[in-house]
Amino acid sequence: MTRDDTLARIDDLIAEEKELRARATGTGLDDDGRRRLTLVQQRLDQCWDLLRRRRANAEFGADPDQVTPRPISEVESYQQ
Repeated sequence: MTRDDTLARIDDLIAEEKELRARATGTGLDDDGRRRLTLVQQRLDQCWDLLRRRRANAEFGADPDQVTPRPISEVESYQQ
């Protein structure tokens, strides 16, 4: 996934997250909607992690195209 692909995916996920949050505020979300919102948030975290790692590789002279997405379970276990 290229940098542009990653950014486009982030944009798509943000748009979907906004739509789901708007529905949650209005009529509320059913179980499928809540699961989808959770998955969208996890995939966003995964994409942001990928983008940060690609940028770090480029900054330090490594090939950013060699960076692959980490599993959601790994990204979600990071301490902040």
